[in-house]
Amino acid sequence: MRILVFFIALLAFAPVTAAPVQARDMIPPGAPNSFADLAERLSPAVVNVSSTPKKEDRRDLPEFDIPQFPPGSPFEDFFEEFLDRHGGDDHDALPPASLGSGFVIDAENGYIVTNNHVVRDSAEVRVTFQDDSTMDAEVIGTDEKTDIAVLKIETKKKLTAVEFGDSGKMRVGDWIFAIGNPFGLGGTVTAGIVSAQQRDINAGPYDDFIQTDASINRGNSGGPMFNLNGDVIGINTAIFSPSGGSVGIGFAIPSNLAQPIIRQLIEYGRTRRGWLGVKIQTVTDEIAESLELDKARGALVASVTEGGPAEEAKLKVGDVILEFDGKPVNEMRELPRIVAETPIDKKVTLRYWRDGKERKAKVRVGELEKAEEEGLIESDERDLPTPPSSNGVEIEDLGLSLSKLTDRMRESYNVPDDIEGVMITDTARGSEAQEKGLDEGDVIVEINQQPVDAPKEVQEIVEKAMKDERSSVLLLINREGDVRFVALKLETGDE
Repeated sequence: MRILVFFIALLAFAPVTAAPVQARDMIPPGAPNSFADLAERLSPAVVNVSSTPKKEDRRDLPEFDIPQFPPGSPFEDFFEEFLDRHGGDDHDALPPASLGSGFVIDAENGYIVTNNHVVRDSAEVRVTFQDDSTMDAEVIGTDEKTDIAVLKIETKKKLTAVEFGDSGKMRVGDWIFAIGNPFGLGGTVTAGIVSAQQRDINAGPYDDFIQTDASINRGNSGGPMFNLNGDVIGINTAIFSPSGGSVGIGFAIPSNLAQPIIRQLIEYGRTRRGWLGVKIQTVTDEIAESLELDKARGALVASVTEGGPAEEAKLKVGDVILEFDGKPVNEMRELPRIVAETPIDKKVTLRYWRDGKERKAKVRVGELEKAEEEGLIESDERDLPTPPSSNGVEIEDLGLSLSKLTDRMRESYNVPDDIEGVMITDTARGSEAQEKGLDEGDVIVEINQQPVDAPKEVQEIVEKAMKDERSSVLLLINREGDVRFVALKLETGDE
């Protein structure tokens, strides 16, 4: 009897055999069962893009030498045949140098979108469709700043086009899938989620990338990223990869950023971006406090271009732009994109912060490309000669040694005659001034938005700030004509 009871007890604790797990049961909640229907419908719109470099650009291509193989090796015949077919050392006969993907956005007119880097400096561009049909394409326009190019083909072939969606509605965690046509192998489909938004990878002035974990490999550049409705919400452009292959960190240009550029390239053959005529920098917590701004937000005006729209609107160095044409500027990097997307010659309202108050101004938007052609936007870097030695007057509260500007200093540091201020002659080792990059030869033009031209004036402003229990002071620094604001903390004795 005891044996029977023990056997029954064992059965009670015996593992229960589970039913076989179906693949469908492993799908995360909210995920599509399959991308097959969408891929089948959209793949015909995705093309392979190949480009041949211009003749003068082939001089830098590497020489081809036949590796040494044993006599009679089949590899020896292979390499000899390869070089004979491509003209030996004649780079004019080299195969296409750049491969990428693209997608049709206008079936009637034959417009195709891809990346600028895929077709840059190309003599010939060809596109290959899913059915292996290949045809020549004309480059209608390119934009290096956003890495977008528009092609056009002339064909009687019935094309399949895709439509753009609203990338602004995508959220981190949303499902996406990408289609490419790398290396002419035919359409390839990968899927993933939106990993992050508004990524700045230092690719250009308008960085606002969608990051995804969907596999995006070399050759997929220029291909579309879709939402689950089959709308294009991004153009696959870049990957982060130590090895050259996909490691689950890919980047796409948002459709909302790309569409205005594409329309301009089709209409004008080039971009026509809005232009305000200011150099700006980030508003840090310290800068916000020194300007009596409620929090770090907006874009701080570091310089105003002479003859530009901002100068006509009476904007000044030290103003913080908080809103442009009804759109809030929460971060500095948002302003260039907002201005660029504003129609040329449109008169807009600009809200900004000055002297502890919010103000308004009307500004007529200029054209960036026209300003560049007219030389209003400069990027001039000059080599500095060996500077003269000078100890200067030490301002301990700032960790700086300062001196009045002399003619010799102007000549040594290339300081223009119209720049007035106080020269930094030394920074204290380990000081905040040194950590923030201030250096010998920099000119302090203003401190707390008050012009200075002698070390004594700087000391007086610092002492007043400390008396008023201000935790920092704001310096306007000029370095070779390039200006920026730097906030330095003060020792108030409370710590």
